[in-house]
This record gives sequence, structure tokens and C-alpha cells, in this order.
Amino acid sequence: MALANLASRSTVPRNGFACPVPRLHRTATHACRALNQKQGYGEEVSTRNPLERAAVSIATAAALVMGTFSPLVLEPPAAHAILVASDPIKNAQAILRYALPIENKPIRQIQKELEGISEALKVPGSKSLGPVSRAVRAAQDVLSRQRDAIVKDFAPDKKAAGLASIERLQAGLNEFQAIVEAKDKQAVPDKQRQVLSYVGDIEEAMVKGFPFQVPPEYADRPLLLGRATLQMKVDCAETPEGPRQVLQTIVLDGYNAPVSAGQFADLVARGFYDGMEVQRADGFVVQTGDPEGPAEGFVDPATGEIRRVPFEVRVVGEKEPIYDFTLEDLGRVNEQPVLPFNAYGTLAWARNEFENNSASSQVFFLLKESELTPTGSNLLDGRFAVFGYITEGQDALADFKVGDKIEYIKIVDGAQNLKNGPKA
Repeated sequence: MALANLASRSTVPRNGFACPVPRLHRTATHACRALNQKQGYGEEVSTRNPLERAAVSIATAAALVMGTFSPLVLEPPAAHAILVASDPIKNAQAILRYALPIENKPIRQIQKELEGISEALKVPGSKSLGPVSRAVRAAQDVLSRQRDAIVKDFAPDKKAAGLASIERLQAGLNEFQAIVEAKDKQAVPDKQRQVLSYVGDIEEAMVKGFPFQVPPEYADRPLLLGRATLQMKVDCAETPEGPRQVLQTIVLDGYNAPVSAGQFADLVARGFYDGMEVQRADGFVVQTGDPEGPAEGFVDPATGEIRRVPFEVRVVGEKEPIYDFTLEDLGRVNEQPVLPFNAYGTLAWARNEFENNSASSQVFFLLKESELTPTGSNLLDGRFAVFGYITEGQDALADFKVGDKIEYIKIVDGAQNLKNGPKA
């Protein structure tokens, strides 16, 4: 029982829960492509031998079973040491904004100034309002001086929406400055969220088409070529407030995980999760997706066989995801995924430990409280495929218990981005 017990709610993987293609016989092109991407940046490919990697996996497994993790289990070679950012991004909406495939420096600078207000607010009393005011003024200055550079980057079919969002941002920043001048610290977080939502809308308007081509072997799968917003309603039998129904908003990121997000969106569109129970809630993750009956995943009615989800992860600085191989397989464990396990409510595919492509329908939400998942450097990044985040209502995950029922999950926005979905 290791990290991959995220693959099934049973303690022993069921018979047949394996990748349909043995690892040693998988097409070598994916590994070569991934390694070439690495070497293209002038960095050295890991030389850790299989025994060392096996030792890491076994030590990690033991730590997870015991519910603890010690950094003394194995010390990585010095060549692989990295410096973790002092203040990694933990907010799901911020992660999603930074994950958009755009390169406009002025809007990113505005975003950085406004995101930084969260740190300023940690200062007690009114002393935090000085840094907040400076951040707002800096954002106003960039918007004023660099407006043309921002507008120039809008996709032609999204220019009208982008211009409207700029006007909303300008007005919002003016209101923000008035709030600071009135020393109304309580109103700052709400206004910050509002103006950052306008920034996100501006950035969305800069996305021109889909940023890369999905490999041909996966192009006929359900794909999410963009983003989709879902609503999930869960009946919780027992919470501190008593029984209650919880509504949560989930954003799927197909820009960085089109196959993973697409196959989940396809299952949602089919109503696969409607009426399903929470099957694991242990303070580490909340997990569901194991259907009733002998099958441990989604049986595609078109084939009569369990449909699998290939492993997929996009690394910061690369133009397309890596498929089939984890970053650990490739000796790239210290590299950062674009979609990391940094936020409470991170959504990822559960799979069998030694079969990267064994996911099917079981998913988990991370309850990011464990010492196993330090932000910016943890045991999950690059080993499990993240494809979305709960952006609203994520705190309610702490109240979920085994047996709580998912009343429904439905797509409320972005359904047009789902390709090869269920037939009408």
C-alpha cells in the first residue's frame, strides 16, 4: 500500500487493474520525446539506477502506510537538489491563472501585484494597508501605460470581451484604491478576488486556439480543448452544522491536461458520478469513482471494456505534456508541473502504483494538510495526473465522510470545449 492506494478504495488492487500495455513494451517514442525535451534545456538526465528508484518507492510506501514521512528516508543526490520558492502559490484560482498559455508581461505584472496583496494582509492591523495601496497603484500604473500592449495580445474573436474586462478592471482598481484610503481592511480580500477575476478574464481573452497537438494515439479520446467549469452537489450526513448539502465549483484545465480533463468531463456528461458515494475520506484525500459491480472503472459501452486514462503531466517551461511516463520514471522528479498539488482541493486521477496508464474513473481531491505534501515539493507532483481544482467551497471537503452521496456533477460552462464526448 503506497501512494498508489489512491488507485482503489480496496487495500489490494483488483485483478485486472493494470495498464493494457505492459510498461516494458510501451512505445519508446514517448520516453524519447520526454527525455529530448529535458535535454533540450541543456540539463542532464537522471542517472539514478532502478534499485535506487525502487528504494525510494518502498520507503515512500512505508511512510504513507505509517502516516508519517521523514526526510531521512532517502537523501537525493546533490545534483538533483532544488530551491523551493519561499512563497509557492497555494490558491487554486491563482494557479489556474498562471497556468494559462499566454506570455503577455504587462498583464502578468498586474496579476503579480494583485496576488501579492494576500501576503501583505498577513501583517496585523492597518500596517498592511500601505503595501496594499502600493500594489493597487502599481497595477493601475501598468494598466495605464501598457494598455495597448495588453490589447494587442487579444485573440481576434475575444477582443470585445477582453476590452470589456479591461474597463471592469480599471473601475475595480479605482474602487480598490478608495477602499484602502478609507482604511477598510475587511473589504480588501473581497475586492482583491474581484479584480483578480477581471485579470483572469483578460488573460483568457489572450488565448489563441489550443497551444499544442494531442498525440495521434490519444486524439480520438474525449478531449477538453480549453477549460470547463463544473458544479458538484454533495449530501453530507454529518458536519459540525448537522446534515447539509454542499455546492462546490470545479475548474478543469484542458489547456494543460486535455486528455485527463476530457475523459473526466466525458464521465460527468454521462452522469457517471451522479448518485455515487464518497468512498475514501481519511484526512489525506477524498476519493470516489469506483462503480458498483466487479469493474473497477468505467466500462465503455462502445467497446464493452474498461476505458483507461493515459498518464499526462505538463512541466513548467515546456510546450506540451509528457504522456505515459511519470517524472520519476524519467529521472525528473525535481521539476515542477504546471498543475501542482499546491492547493486544497486539487483534483487528480487515482491509479495503480506500477501502472501509469491504469486510471479509469476513480479520482481524488487532496486535503492539503499533510506533511507529505509540502507546497512546491511533495511526493505527488509528477507521479499523479492533476487536471483541475475546486475553486469554490473546497473547505467543505474536510467534512466529507465515507458514504456521503454525490447528488450530481454537471458542466455549467465550457461544454463546447469537450470534443469526442458522449453521443447525443
